[in-house]
Amino acid sequence: MQQNLQNLYKRALDARAPWINRWDAARRYTMPTDDNELATLYDGTAADATDNLAASIYTLLTPPESLWLTLVPESELSPNPDTATAALRAHLNDSNFYTVIHQCYMDLVVLGTACLFMAETPIGASSAFTFTAIPINDIAILPNAVFHTTSMPARDVLARFPTWTPPSDIREAITRDPETPLKLVQSLIGSDFTAWLDVGGDIENNIVSTGTFETNPYIIFRWSVASGELYGRGPVLRALPDIKTANKVVELVLKNATIAVSGIWMADDDGVINLNNINLTPGSIIPKAVGSSGLTPLTSGADFDVSQLILKDLRERIRHTLLADRLGLLSEKEMTATEIMARNADMMRILGATYGRILHEFIRPLCDRGLQILSRRGLIDPIRLNSDAELKYIAPIAQISALETLTGGITQ
Repeated sequence: MQQNLQNLYKRALDARAPWINRWDAARRYTMPTDDNELATLYDGTAADATDNLAASIYTLLTPPESLWLTLVPESELSPNPDTATAALRAHLNDSNFYTVIHQCYMDLVVLGTACLFMAETPIGASSAFTFTAIPINDIAILPNAVFHTTSMPARDVLARFPTWTPPSDIREAITRDPETPLKLVQSLIGSDFTAWLDVGGDIENNIVSTGTFETNPYIIFRWSVASGELYGRGPVLRALPDIKTANKVVELVLKNATIAVSGIWMADDDGVINLNNINLTPGSIIPKAVGSSGLTPLTSGADFDVSQLILKDLRERIRHTLLADRLGLLSEKEMTATEIMARNADMMRILGATYGRILHEFIRPLCDRGLQILSRRGLIDPIRLNSDAELKYIAPIAQISALETLTGGITQ
């Protein structure tokens, strides 16, 4: 069993490996994390469009303090789901859901895949739920399997798992430095949970926790998926070639601007002008030998700049791919009812497939786990989706979809 777990873990890491560089590149141009990345980021078109798209998805899918889901009974014999709906909404509102979910939407737009961890809080907390946006680099997935890696100081590991005995090859290092980081791997295969410390040797000797989950706490959802792939592809990944090119064009434009401002100069090597002491600033006086030409500007070729034409086209394509030109919340002019319906039809054509996937991979698992936690705590009667109640999604995007269905013939 443990050997099979080790093999699955290795397969999951191998399947994730080709995506790491793609994710790092997508983050670099939209969510730079250090000074080096900021120093080489010259164009902010993608970062701005990414923020706008994530905010639009947030408003369309899970608007805070709004009624974006409800439960309806499957039959007259089904239990009344109103209490369950009210409890689910209340506990979501009292949790950190609306703070964390925007982080997941950013990952969804930039990386194409997002992971929301839905945990149960201790009894007495204001909400039964607490949420964490798991960085997708820490997640490795296979069909029906999730592996989550985290780093913890040895001191915290020993306090949390007192029955674990460190291997002899790291015991001395842990004793010498209790802050030594250790890698904890948590796996969920089906409903079986196993946590072990990846410190070398067999997994069996380093298992620190096992158990089962009735519902999956790792809610992983994707923007779009190519056939045969496990990880999603988001708008930023699709626009990445244009984003890289636009960044390079702006870098070259800025370099050209420095040449236009300060120029390129020639000087006779006459032993009088010290090139190291020349400062090309307004009002400066540069000495020269009598009869010499001194500093002479080097004339460039024809001044025909096509960079702005290229940059304009690149930025338009980036904004188009990131839906910035189609999901604007405000319009420059008032729209007629026909224009609104046409715009809604265009929006559903663009987001229809993504909306269906998110509904299946995110909204329904979120409700399933929420109802299971609430019923196990005795806060609501046991209620199962599709058996006792049907999930009715009433977020703004669902209302747009319903309106488009009703008026589809008009917008053709």
